[in-house]
Amino acid sequence: MPAQAFVALVTCFRDDETLDLEATRAQVRRQVEAGNNIMCAGTNGDFTALTFAEKVRLTQAVVDEAAGRARVIVNAGMPATFETLMLAREFDRIGVDGIAVITPFFIQATQDGLIRHFSAVADAVRTPVYLYDIPARTQNHIEPETARTLSRHGNIAGIKDSGGAQDTLEAYLGVGRESPGFAVYSGPDHLVHWSLRNGAAGCISGLGNVMPKVLAGIVAAFNASDEAEAARQQGIFGDFRKDLYALGYPPALVKRALYLMDPTVGASRQPALLPDPAQDARIRTILRTYDLPR
Repeated sequence: MPAQAFVALVTCFRDDETLDLEATRAQVRRQVEAGNNIMCAGTNGDFTALTFAEKVRLTQAVVDEAAGRARVIVNAGMPATFETLMLAREFDRIGVDGIAVITPFFIQATQDGLIRHFSAVADAVRTPVYLYDIPARTQNHIEPETARTLSRHGNIAGIKDSGGAQDTLEAYLGVGRESPGFAVYSGPDHLVHWSLRNGAAGCISGLGNVMPKVLAGIVAAFNASDEAEAARQQGIFGDFRKDLYALGYPPALVKRALYLMDPTVGASRQPALLPDPAQDARIRTILRTYDLPR
């Protein structure tokens, strides 16, 4: 199948930090028009700052707005298996295309505990489940051998690797080659083209919120076997990533950069990044460098 780009969609808030579903729907339309699919309630979607009910409402709105024009994956992962199962069943009822499950955070898990956690979710729903590894944020890491074990579960369809280590991504890609039907999606924005060339099913990108057409362009060029154009677009994407992320915590900076382009997305929920005139000026300079609206 052709490689696919997903954007880890921002969640939009009003000035009082309440959920703004209409603004979020507008971001869905923007990504669909660019040619990207959607992952909602992920790291770039402030999922740790959302309540259970908000995640359900958000997912319903995103699925409704996408209306089959793009695939929708939603993150159900929480520290405990119990709440993860509750969320996954709600998303299964709504009718998403995939349920991502981030590794438990705060709770230290063994590899056996991770196998039990992911298997329990995959057993409980009909929707395909995707493992989601981001150890820098959760302090729990899915070892490649654990991914290999879980790839044999009939309802575990793949993994999103957001670890940032190329050797780990290579190991997951090896699992994918051994296990037909186990799709590997790259999370690090500087490895999109590299991962596609090495067998990834696609990517799930936070930076695509700010540069949706460049992200879509990398994947479209790769699918058209235009390696030179894919490399050119990746160069733009990678340079922008390096410049923006040098300023601090990436998800908050993605949201702030998008806010400076379109204030309707709102700020991040606190205690994330506060508006800072000096930092905003640096972000605006970066946006100007890449000919992005500001």
